[in-house]
Amino acid sequence: MHPQLYSTSYASLMSAASASSSGGSALTIDFDGSAIIQFVIFLLVFIVLKPVLFDPFMRVLEAREKKTIGAKADAREMDEKAGEIIKRYDGELEKVRKVANEERERFRYEAQKLEAQILGEARAEASRVTSEGKDKIRKEAELVRVELDKVSSQLAREAATKVLGREVA
Repeated sequence: MHPQLYSTSYASLMSAASASSSGGSALTIDFDGSAIIQFVIFLLVFIVLKPVLFDPFMRVLEAREKKTIGAKADAREMDEKAGEIIKRYDGELEKVRKVANEERERFRYEAQKLEAQILGEARAEASRVTSEGKDKIRKEAELVRVELDKVSSQLAREAATKVLGREVA
């Protein structure tokens, strides 16, 4: 840094500080040609950088904003479609459940009907077997009675002969 510039800047700051501390209310700013040159440089840099830097940057920001808004709209639309699909799925699922319940009830009814038929046939068979068994037992009992009648008279004679010690006619 240049010593002369430093001392000039320091002197102007000191004079401004002493003016404000001594009761002066105004701060003096030197407005010289360098401020105009700085403003012109600023405008030139702005004019050069606007099409090169600022405009493309703004276009990128706008495109990003449009994509974001578009993506949000697409997401909202997809969400609505998903809701409709879920509603349709739930409706179809309810229909399938209803049909499955009806089929289950039909199968249950048919199974009960078949069970009743099988039980009826089993009861009839059991009744038939029981009747046949009773008939067979009755016939065998009759045969045993007839046989016993034949044998009982002979056994009675033999027993009487043994007891009396003589032959009985």
